[in-house]
Amino acid sequence: MDEPRPGARRLYRGGAVYSPADPFATAMLVDGGTVAWVGPDEAAGSWTRGDEEVVDLRGALVTPAFVDSHVHLTETGLRATGIDLARVRSAAELLAAVARAVRGRGSGDLVTGAGWDESAWSGGELPTRAQLDAAAAGAPVHLARVDGHSALVSSALAQRAGLPLAPAGAPGSALVSGAAHHAALDARWDALGPAAALGARRAALRAAAAHGIGAVHEMSGPALAPPGDLAALMALAGPGSAAERARGREPLPDVVPYHAQALTDPGAVDDLLAAFAERGVRLAGVGGDLSVDGSLGSRTAALSDGYADAPGSRGSLHLDVDAVRAHLAACTRAGVQAAFHAIGDAALHVLAEALVRVADELGVAAVAARGHRVEHAVAADAGVVAVLGRLGLGVSAQPAFDATWGGPGGLYEQRLGRERAAALHPFAALAAAGVPLALGSDSPVTPLDPWAAVRAAAFPHREEHAISVRAAFLAHTRGGHRLAGLGHPGVLRPGAPATYAVWEAGDLVVQAPDRRLSGWSTDARSGTPGLPDLTPGTPAPRCLRTAVEGVVVHDVLARDEPPR
Repeated sequence: MDEPRPGARRLYRGGAVYSPADPFATAMLVDGGTVAWVGPDEAAGSWTRGDEEVVDLRGALVTPAFVDSHVHLTETGLRATGIDLARVRSAAELLAAVARAVRGRGSGDLVTGAGWDESAWSGGELPTRAQLDAAAAGAPVHLARVDGHSALVSSALAQRAGLPLAPAGAPGSALVSGAAHHAALDARWDALGPAAALGARRAALRAAAAHGIGAVHEMSGPALAPPGDLAALMALAGPGSAAERARGREPLPDVVPYHAQALTDPGAVDDLLAAFAERGVRLAGVGGDLSVDGSLGSRTAALSDGYADAPGSRGSLHLDVDAVRAHLAACTRAGVQAAFHAIGDAALHVLAEALVRVADELGVAAVAARGHRVEHAVAADAGVVAVLGRLGLGVSAQPAFDATWGGPGGLYEQRLGRERAAALHPFAALAAAGVPLALGSDSPVTPLDPWAAVRAAAFPHREEHAISVRAAFLAHTRGGHRLAGLGHPGVLRPGAPATYAVWEAGDLVVQAPDRRLSGWSTDARSGTPGLPDLTPGTPAPRCLRTAVEGVVVHDVLARDEPPR
């Protein structure tokens, strides 16, 4: 098969097309950046004119491209180029990985790594700073925990960050969190350099495209990325610029930018938007990872009751009710979406109380019209869910968190105990309350893998939290566009943007509404488009091509023989 031509008329036929326009569609015509027609193969002749590029799908599935509603692109790229610590199972293994990475590097070169999770170690003790210094041979080292809310740093990096140094041999002496972690991140960015940061951004966007992702919501902020990061990302991949990128620049998925900064009046919101606009960045929202609290893994998520494995500790609140209320009111008055990171139940109660206060002050309709959003909402209880539903907030959820840390003996049970852990990630309750859902990865916290997220939402550790495969799929395609308020329909129908992915997916099935009665159906009389079988243990679909507004951003379909 020849390489695809940018902006070409392209006819896909001989497969399956997931479209509300025709649940039995086997063909799709793309004209430039727009879907021109979907329907059965035998009707294609009425819509073609003979100059189309014809693609024989040979049974492949075409779907709308995914939207990852919560990522950190530069960090994701650094994870790919630094030390991958996801598989280390002890402090000794971590130190050995650092020692291997240091060999062959120049003296004093920065060493970065990420992904360690002591909750999965055979012994939970972290290395001391003296041990890390010895393994690093004096080099500056920054090793981010898997949740990104704390890190292990060497003395050289700590000194660059201006951090006070406790005795290097003391337990926990290499670990930094909170303000110290933010200072360490700044020192790491300074040592990294712009070329390495640019390479990391490209690597992350290419990886997103290879997983069928057409757009990502970038959660940036002063403590989350290097200076100028959003402007650099938008220069690579701003939304709506696919056709321009096809002319001389590498085509990549769209980036939808968010910036986390707490503000207190509408004028400050307007000034921030204007300052970013001057740098070529049109913010989708003010917030995103504007943190009300931290993470469960680092024991910084704010809880009403203490951590089961750290008696007396309840995490920490970064913003109180007054600060959250002020930001919400400022964004609501300015007509801008606000977004908050909130994981623990105490943090979510703070957010809910602030929302109620703003609604009392400005009116429910004013708050709901802004489409404010919450990132994660891991420990949302019934009261919080009711407030979110009543006031029109959406939730960007990360089902892979449950797949990774839920279940018997997992991190959630370690941190909270069995009863409280069982209540986490209430996908079904959020959906039942009418809360708009979008799915994301929080990459690099969990990998860019949208089908895995759909599977995790449909088959969570606690069945009472499950939503259907179709609901999860729509949350990861249409839901992401809806949450960003960009007006993109996120579906394949005539007139819609030709933003799609082609999949080697095997047999297609329709999940029954109630799995207690039956699991799957292949009966065409359902009138519902089929999706891949995502029963746990089944192979995941493989991405063959991703296109954004008709421009191909990832392709193995042109090189591989499509599936039969």
